[in-house]
Amino acid sequence: MPDTIPADSIGIVSPSVQKFESPLALDCGRELKEYELIYETYGQLNADKSNAVLICHALSSNHHAAGYHSMEDKKPGWWENCIGPGKPIDTNRFFVVCSNNLGGCSGSSGPMSINPETGKPYGPDFPIVTVKDWVRSQARLADALGIDQFAAVVGGSLGGMQALQWAIDFPDRLRHSVIIAAAPRLSAQNIAFNEVARQAIMTDPEFYEGRYHEHNTVPKRGLMIARMLGHITYLSDDAMRGKFGRELREGKINYGFDVEFQIESYLRYQGQSFVDRFDANTYLLMTKALDYFDPAIDYDNDLTKALAHIKTKSLVISFTTDWRFAPERSKEIVKALHDNDKDFSYIEVEADQGHDAFLMKIPYYMDTFSAYMANVK
Repeated sequence: MPDTIPADSIGIVSPSVQKFESPLALDCGRELKEYELIYETYGQLNADKSNAVLICHALSSNHHAAGYHSMEDKKPGWWENCIGPGKPIDTNRFFVVCSNNLGGCSGSSGPMSINPETGKPYGPDFPIVTVKDWVRSQARLADALGIDQFAAVVGGSLGGMQALQWAIDFPDRLRHSVIIAAAPRLSAQNIAFNEVARQAIMTDPEFYEGRYHEHNTVPKRGLMIARMLGHITYLSDDAMRGKFGRELREGKINYGFDVEFQIESYLRYQGQSFVDRFDANTYLLMTKALDYFDPAIDYDNDLTKALAHIKTKSLVISFTTDWRFAPERSKEIVKALHDNDKDFSYIEVEADQGHDAFLMKIPYYMDTFSAYMANVK
């Protein structure tokens, strides 16, 4: 935490928990009889409740999108660059809501939660959830907060997919959708990356078919490898070359299998730190939700048909070196919006940070994002 809170930060924030006791039917055919969503809010809801903005998080993020939980926090929320006074999502204007997705491990009901039917953690028995399930649960949270319509639903990566699904499933409940670094469905290559990550976890000797907590252990090696693999896909070759190159930690080759190159050290650090804050069963669920996302499948596999009835104005943003969700994938969404004569804007941002660029403070990105949000009424 900085010595003083920056003027453009929302400062100290606290999460809230909303419990739902009416069953939620899920796409997988099962239902959750009761569940909880943890969320944070920033800014003030106006009198007619028309200034609410929903933030949808990506695969390994959570409800803590901005601000600090205490003066001891080393880092602010994951989208501090974009949320706060005078930032693209200006908390002087908007009431911002961000919840941890159902199935998560940061306080919403998920594999680590107690199953009311057994009195034990769900573990692998927590049902498979989809982006559509998340959107339905978020709509229920909006109901609980008295929000009939969001001014905007905003997200990057998997969050952008949720913003797109919101526009399709609840066209009357949002006025703008902001879809950043996303895709209308995963490519075979992306599904392949997710499957390798899942296999790393599930073949870890300490996975115990997902019941590792009953054995007082965690599949650390598998989860670490999964995160290392995922992190490679979030960065571009340019970003890795610029940050690490072929730099050696000790300035010489040691002819062994310990860490020698700086990129090796970086990836191992990312993997090890991830193990301490994320649940393996949740990682499996989140990657499956990514794999299953395909809104066109309900409309004869035609994305243009899927977007025909949406009512939102839209902003679609892509980044030149994002090879996980390349600009060509965003352009598929843009084409479907164009074919339906929808009101939209599209920008492709020059950036060498790869997929993670949507989290970065890139001037053109910030300026364009701010300009769009300034016109959200």
